[in-house]
This record gives sequence, C-alpha cells and structure tokens, in this order.
Amino acid sequence: MTPTPSLSELAAAPIDEHDTHVLADLAALYTRADPVPRGLVERLQFAITLDALEAEVAELQRAPALTGVRGDEVTEAQTVTFTSSSVTTMVTITPTSADRARIDGWSAPGGGYAISLRTEFGTSETVADDDGRFVFADVPRGLAQFVLRPPSGNSQPAVVTPSLQL
Repeated sequence: MTPTPSLSELAAAPIDEHDTHVLADLAALYTRADPVPRGLVERLQFAITLDALEAEVAELQRAPALTGVRGDEVTEAQTVTFTSSSVTTMVTITPTSADRARIDGWSAPGGGYAISLRTEFGTSETVADDDGRFVFADVPRGLAQFVLRPPSGNSQPAVVTPSLQL
C-alpha cells in the first residue's frame, strides 16, 4: 500500500489527468452558473491592444440617449463630450445607414492634434484643423475609441477616450 501524499506534495506535483478533469468540471460549473457576458472578451481585447499605454484617459462627460445610436432606424445625431486635463473633445455621431456613420469632432485646444479612430474593423487617422475640427466621413458602426495625440513639440501625453458604440 502506497502512502497518501500530503497536501503540500500534491500542490507541488505536476498537473495530471485527474487535475485536468477536475478543472474542466469546475470550468463547466462556472460557465453554467455565471457565463462570460456576450462580447466581453472582444471588448477587453479591443481595449488591451491600445498602443499608447502611457496615455491619459479622457472622462466621458455626457452621452444623451447614446443607446439610440445603436438602433438601425435612428437618424438623429448624438453628441458625446470627453474631457481630460489637456484636451476636451466633442463628437457628433450621425448615422448614415444601418451600419455606417459620420463623425464630426472638435477638440480644444485643437490645432494639429492627430486623431485616431480605433474600431473593431481597423484604425482611421486624421488631423484636427487650426480650429480643432476633424471629420470621419464614413465609418463602420460598432465599438470605437478615439486616441488624440498632441502636435509635435507638445509634451502632453496622448489622450484615450473610453470605448463607445457608434
């Protein structure tokens, strides 16, 4: 008869077939009891892939009826404002079809900010004019995030907005 291993010996041993089976059962239990919300993994991957990890995160100031922007029949524009210590940005999202939108934006201070629009489908880039105005004329609707980089010579960090649904 072989002696029963102690808990510390079991903990130090490599994972075996029995451990794998127990872990699979535990994962199945959690999947049934508390499943991962639909789209969470994709939203996390989207947020984590941000190339400017040292960026300042802007705060969402207002989003009136933002959920209305998601519907297929919406024709009304929605305005969202983001603020940070270095820049304030307002964007107006105007649906142009069930799956496309136009974004008109203004940043203050504005001149020369490089604006990136990150979506699930890729990144679009533009530069704000002297008045801080920028446009993304035709973008896919879905999860999106703005990254604002100051003009060269400005020591302010890039600013990243929270993700939102266009």
